[in-house]
Amino acid sequence: MLETLKNAWKIADLRKKILYTLGMLLIYRLLCYVPTPGVNTSLIASALERYSLLGFINSMTGSDLSNYTIMAMGITPYINASIIMQLLCVAIPKLEEMQKEGEEGRKKIAQITRYVTVGLGFIQAIALTIGLHANATNGFLGLLTIGFCLAAGTAIAMWMGERITENGVGNGISLLIFAGIISNLARSVGTNVYNIFTHPEAVSIPAVIASLVVFIILVVGIVLVDLAERRIRIQYAKRMVGRKMYGGQSTHIPLKLNASGVLPLIFANAIMQFPATILAFFPNSGANAWWTAHVSSTHLLYQLIFALMIFGFTFFYSEISFNPVEIAKNIQSNGGMIPGIRQGKPTSDYIKKITRRITMFGAIYLAVLAVIPMIIYAIAGVSLPFAASSLLIAVSVAMETMRELESQMLMRHYKGFLN
Repeated sequence: MLETLKNAWKIADLRKKILYTLGMLLIYRLLCYVPTPGVNTSLIASALERYSLLGFINSMTGSDLSNYTIMAMGITPYINASIIMQLLCVAIPKLEEMQKEGEEGRKKIAQITRYVTVGLGFIQAIALTIGLHANATNGFLGLLTIGFCLAAGTAIAMWMGERITENGVGNGISLLIFAGIISNLARSVGTNVYNIFTHPEAVSIPAVIASLVVFIILVVGIVLVDLAERRIRIQYAKRMVGRKMYGGQSTHIPLKLNASGVLPLIFANAIMQFPATILAFFPNSGANAWWTAHVSSTHLLYQLIFALMIFGFTFFYSEISFNPVEIAKNIQSNGGMIPGIRQGKPTSDYIKKITRRITMFGAIYLAVLAVIPMIIYAIAGVSLPFAASSLLIAVSVAMETMRELESQMLMRHYKGFLN
């Protein structure tokens, strides 16, 4: 990785892109310290301790929600809007046709997604401010000011992400989330180092070493799974077009072992936080006492439900994002076939069978990754300073960015060779 960065830095065009990306991320992190006017931050801090869902959102935004800065919503409304539009493209024929129109259709859907993002950001900001009683002015104009400021922060974050994607290196939206997660991790590491030197009696050295070892093991495991893929071999038949012969080559369809990425983890985590968040509004109720006693995050039942929900979302995402019938049709229309498998329905059934096996592996992998921190806490009493979803996002984004950097270097190498 260091060698790749060193070689990329020597290329003037890539150096400008790297500096542009770093500059935009720096501006984004500086904006994360701009306060929102008319907010009672003391109530926000206490609410984050009561409502676990807000704590989860706070970890994804780099602690911007706890400070209620203009970036408190972060890029979350954009992610929600993108997911909503993706589901609507499957459910609404008009949007599905627009999606199949090519580049022009994708631009229209992207524009609709931007409008939905700003609207969601404004609605979520107003609802969150009312629910947390964070409006210090207690007036309608003050509430609108907070809503517009947070919606503007979301729009700025979305714009910066798109500019990074267009003019920088890597996916801008992913890099903004990556910056928030890394800032949280760096803050946690800094706090532990500070406590080791200032209050050594309050720090458990074995716990710190155990956290470091688990961190390294998880990173290595995530990297190995991220790089792994199942290849389905495709053989294309030879055909004559005029005086030239085409086809005859052999290629493959690469299927990632964890094709769904981190989305099942995020969905399952968010939904598991909803009951606790709703019940926290009724602290003296019997339902809240039962949930805290039997289904809190430290109990076995919670982890079991969490793992089952990860399984469900993994298979659901696989069903809506991967169509074996469409792939089989494309292979047949291009004169290809899987060796030993007939074209048409047998090909789609074969691809579907392989996809289900890979999806099962991905679901088990995500479930194990999600419950490892709690298992370690239950066995050794060591609380890890990071969540599985955050670590998976950070490592995946870093690897994807390095792959794009390597591909751009390779493309410039071929251009220089041809010139």
